[in-house]
Amino acid sequence: MSVTTITASTNSSVCGSPDTSRNHFRLKRSHLLFGTEKRFLSHQCAQNLQLDRSGQRNTRVQAGWLFKGGGEQSSDASLERSDSANEDILIFFYQLDLATRVQYALNLEEYDIAKQLRNKLNEVEAEVIKQQETKRGLSIKSEAQDKGLSLLRLRADLQNAIKNENYSVAAELRDQISTLEADSLAASIKAQAFQNAQFQFRLGQKLRHKKFGYRAVVCGMDPVCCETKTWMENANVDQLTRGPDQPYYQVLVDVQEDPNLLVAYVAEENLLAPEKPDKARFDHPYASFLFFGVDSAGDFIPVKQLREKYNRPRHEVPYNPQDERAGDDA
Repeated sequence: MSVTTITASTNSSVCGSPDTSRNHFRLKRSHLLFGTEKRFLSHQCAQNLQLDRSGQRNTRVQAGWLFKGGGEQSSDASLERSDSANEDILIFFYQLDLATRVQYALNLEEYDIAKQLRNKLNEVEAEVIKQQETKRGLSIKSEAQDKGLSLLRLRADLQNAIKNENYSVAAELRDQISTLEADSLAASIKAQAFQNAQFQFRLGQKLRHKKFGYRAVVCGMDPVCCETKTWMENANVDQLTRGPDQPYYQVLVDVQEDPNLLVAYVAEENLLAPEKPDKARFDHPYASFLFFGVDSAGDFIPVKQLREKYNRPRHEVPYNPQDERAGDDA
């Protein structure tokens, strides 16, 4: 399940223009949402201001695509484009920006504003955690448990119906049990896949798409496909060897190779790590807030918050004496 909108209530005291003077410090609403001048997100985040009954202003933030690219033509690669993955990344940026604004207000000893921003950040984080729990299979595990309890009740009812010689009811219960057993098995298998997922690729790793050939960088991952049925049908997931029950990755696509794609959601079997380190330039507008930079192997280094989001360890590049000798020669 993707996060499409965040509703944030702001007090009028957070409006105005920032001033270098501490006594006149006030945060612009645009700064509250997406940082200084909102950089590359400014023209894509719709803000609809309304007054609620209490007189406070509500700011509704909706994530959108950064740009549409140079043409209207579509390609097979565009079928893997994911609005939900794009929105997930923008919401992550929103969290980072709010945290920065909290610290900025504290540095200027504007504690009331810092408190408002902190409350807003807590609301966003709570909603994101809820979405992640649903996405990562906790709800599926609960669903499997619920189906198991329902099976126990139905079997007890079946025994009572047989005992009372109510065979028509017993026949209906058998059909219900048969259907529920199949659903319960499917839910259990999917829950198990979430718990035991093994990812072949890591955050920040540069890859290539096996079919379409474009360069990409991993910025998110799911144990199984978490997109909608409609998306899976359009992306021909049923034609994949491993289908939807394999790791899927949110990837940034090098805009120099495909400016129309930007963010894709790709099955693990469709991605390939290069045989040699890819140290070529990689251009993408989201890279600046998702990664610190690149390591000696050419892969991106994810920020701490991104690693924590996906509970992934820090990757250490193996020591290579040849790199040191090459540096000395240079």
